[in-house]
Amino acid sequence: MTSVKVKFLPSATEPREGTVHYQLTKGTDKRLIPSGHTVMVSEWKRGRLLSSVPCSDSNKSAEAKRHLISSDLRLLGAIIARFNTSKPRYSLDEVEDEFGKAKAERSLFHFMDSLIGNFRHNERMRTSETYLAARNSFGRFLTSRGTGKDIPLDSITGALMEEYETWLRRSGVIPNTVSFYMRVLRATYNRAVDIDLVTDARPFRHVYTGVDKTVKRALTIGTVRKIRHLELIPSSVEDFARDMFMLSFYLRGMSFIDMSFLRRTDLRNGYLSYRRRKTGQLLTIKWTAEMQQIVDKYPQRSPKYLLPIISQNVHNERCAYRNAAYNINRTLKKIATMVGAGIPLTMYVARHTWASIARYKGVPIRVISEGLGHDSESTTQIYLSTLDSTAVDKANSLIISLI
Repeated sequence: MTSVKVKFLPSATEPREGTVHYQLTKGTDKRLIPSGHTVMVSEWKRGRLLSSVPCSDSNKSAEAKRHLISSDLRLLGAIIARFNTSKPRYSLDEVEDEFGKAKAERSLFHFMDSLIGNFRHNERMRTSETYLAARNSFGRFLTSRGTGKDIPLDSITGALMEEYETWLRRSGVIPNTVSFYMRVLRATYNRAVDIDLVTDARPFRHVYTGVDKTVKRALTIGTVRKIRHLELIPSSVEDFARDMFMLSFYLRGMSFIDMSFLRRTDLRNGYLSYRRRKTGQLLTIKWTAEMQQIVDKYPQRSPKYLLPIISQNVHNERCAYRNAAYNINRTLKKIATMVGAGIPLTMYVARHTWASIARYKGVPIRVISEGLGHDSESTTQIYLSTLDSTAVDKANSLIISLI
């Protein structure tokens, strides 16, 4: 029969804190397993964490640590029970090894890392990046509360998720980003539930996982003309950012990731044909003199790609694309100031602007839908409904002025 006790060992260098260990005893054999949890002396009394301690940065996480220790004890108990049934002559070394393996397998970040690796292997790079972003955010949260660098999956509770949501909001994270992190963590948790790594405790019931409607900003025709004719130093970062913005606009608001990975072979007989990375839909665009003029300005950086965004010998093309997007969007904000755009300028604004101008000029929804690469006109209707409502505001002002 094996027993388990929780031991607190004060630090030899820091008198106010110590570490928690699990003492296993089987007959005359004993083993002390470190838990990885550090607690303050003020949090510990008579072999357990106090249920209530003074609130401070050093001990505010006592409740969370108590939950982590309880999770470890449940795992140890399950391992010992299994050994008692299947292998009565087991050693404490085997219990310790099995505990270490099981704890790693049932930890949140260990599981997320395995998912991220699978996404990358299957070339789902965007998905892997979203999971990594959520992992990093939750890791910063755990560090801020002093509960270590990882937690068991069964320590993901409703209370913890609400605490994380509060931490995000206090950190200035906008609601849609909060929801983004929560949805990724929920998807991770649900995958773990599906393979019986954890029992579903529905920890995301009371946190926000919706999507707020955001107003998509679009430029006027006049502002686009100002950007096009803006006098900039040739081949400067501003000139390149302006050219990429205008090319996106000419290409019916093509997304920057699609532009980055356009192949030279995609341009044939005066038409550009490519598949949207987001949907896989095949789109064909007539190539114009304005488009060719921009391409001709820049030397060839890759024999494979049409535009000078990803170089030939770059090791990580996805990283090169992200860096280019960041630099261009940062430069576009300067250009917005130069032309008095009145809104933060990004590559995606080119897409909103193309759709907005098309609607303003009376282009049928069916045609706009095809141009944007939407699967249905209803999608385009929703998209257009979120564009800047300047025209409606002007109409309302006119009506009010008549009163």
